[in-house]
Amino acid sequence: MLIPKRTKYRKQFRGRMKGKANRGNTIAHGQYGLVALEPAWITNRQIEAARIAMTRYIKRGGQVWIKIFPDKPVTAKPAETRMGSGKGSPEYWVAVVKPGRVLFEMAGVPKEIAEEAMRLAGHKLPIKTKFVVSDHQGDVFVPVVNESLADAKKAAHAAYEAEHNAATDSIQGGDNNEG
Repeated sequence: MLIPKRTKYRKQFRGRMKGKANRGNTIAHGQYGLVALEPAWITNRQIEAARIAMTRYIKRGGQVWIKIFPDKPVTAKPAETRMGSGKGSPEYWVAVVKPGRVLFEMAGVPKEIAEEAMRLAGHKLPIKTKFVVSDHQGDVFVPVVNESLADAKKAAHAAYEAEHNAATDSIQGGDNNEG
């Protein structure tokens, strides 16, 4: 299981999970990804269970990247202990996940197999997830999270191109009339 080799401090504050992921929100290595849609703490056991579910389904074919790491210790006090006497001891480790974070990436397998493997992995996690396919543009992978959003961007770009072409044609037409 994933666990830090060493940390600067044994215990941490709980913190907050507000906002969206501003790092780790694009597909960097593979062709397919599993994106978180909710904020959560994902334990090292849940990450390992999801990884095992994926690799078993793809029968050790392809390649899987785990894009999150459990680096936050969660403490707990023993049962039936009175209040006070300090913070409990670290019990397990979690990865703080915000919406939009790419949890796993996969490459080297067909889309249908990758989608089913990611679905099985998503059932092992305590949050809603979404399967995304990277839209390869140059050297950067950009995940297409919402197809309707991608279609809207394409339509807006086509409208801009048409408007730009019409404007340049009218400018050229004006020059032709004068000359």
